[in-house]
Amino acid sequence: MKLLQYYLVYLFVWVITLLPLRILFLFSDLAYLFVAIFPGYRKEVVMKNLRNSFPERSEKELRSIMRKFYLHLTDILVESLKLIHISKSQLRRRYYLSNPGILDRLKDEGRSSIAVFSHYANWEWATIFQDYTKNRIIAVYKPLGNTYFDSLIHKLRSRFGTTLVSMQNTLRTFLEFRNNGICSSTLLLGDQTPAKKDIKYWTRFLNQDTSVFMGIEKMARKYDLAVLYFKVSKVKRGYYQIDIELLTEDPLSLKEYELTDMHLKKLEEQIIERPELWLWSHKRWKHKKKAGND
Repeated sequence: MKLLQYYLVYLFVWVITLLPLRILFLFSDLAYLFVAIFPGYRKEVVMKNLRNSFPERSEKELRSIMRKFYLHLTDILVESLKLIHISKSQLRRRYYLSNPGILDRLKDEGRSSIAVFSHYANWEWATIFQDYTKNRIIAVYKPLGNTYFDSLIHKLRSRFGTTLVSMQNTLRTFLEFRNNGICSSTLLLGDQTPAKKDIKYWTRFLNQDTSVFMGIEKMARKYDLAVLYFKVSKVKRGYYQIDIELLTEDPLSLKEYELTDMHLKKLEEQIIERPELWLWSHKRWKHKKKAGND
């Protein structure tokens, strides 16, 4: 039954996404009515996250952000599905990496890196990064429970040469490249919520005590990796620009947790500037800090 459902859905999506994006955005506008209004998708979660993050803003302001967020969310859905057909040249035009030379310089110096990414603006089109650089891009993702749809996601996100791996296989893939003399840049989402048993550090993020995924800092310090922040900006509907910012080339020179606070600060600044572009429907604060926890 699951296989039949998959083929029916895939056939429908395959046909629809033959349309140009300007037409597909009309479907996005229609989807907004269902996601934001009837019956709505995680509206209570979104509004709770917004209220806690921006206590100084009025209800009117928060509802305006929520409305813009849902408009952007449905655009992301359409843009993600368009990966089935979008050409490399079109994607490069719409998802522009302004300074890939940083990656190539690190490769020429024989250095690998960690690229900190987040659920901000558009993270699905990152599949094109491999086409911008001689460095090998390793993108980490969380596999879906449905194996058929997981296979589709894997195909789309690795379509242009990016090496897609699960969190469990990240280190093994990185070490395989390293042992074979291949420089890589491991793309990790810095706004992930760690499992409760894995929480090692809490910080203040968007006015809230926030548990932090420590994999970025641990991996950078253990293997002496340069750390980059991929700042994604939405230029206009369907167009994005990515600017690579070098956080450090010497992670061992930083104090413990300093690197983690650095990349979270970068993301926080972006969210405050344009809050509607972050994934507010994510249950980012489902774990609560207990008294005495750092």
